[in-house]
Amino acid sequence: MSQIEIPDFASEAEEAAWWFENQEQLDDDFLKAAEEGRLGVGTAARLANLPTALVEIDKNHVEIARQQAEKRGVQYHAYVTTLLHQALEQDAKAS
Repeated sequence: MSQIEIPDFASEAEEAAWWFENQEQLDDDFLKAAEEGRLGVGTAARLANLPTALVEIDKNHVEIARQQAEKRGVQYHAYVTTLLHQALEQDAKAS
């Protein structure tokens, strides 16, 4: 496995495009690291000094989200993140 190099980005749009274009390679690298036991809890976020959150989701809801993401042609994690953001924004507007 060759390590993918993350470039410096001129804008958030450029960064978003890069992550989107490289998501399959990144997913493959992540799965391989998981198989080899090279993952730690929150490692990337901790190294980047970002706040982290662990959210437990019922396995039935996970399967529904995976199916919905597949229908939309997006990655599961990105889809769940989008749903969470939308729900939080909607709740903030309702408050």
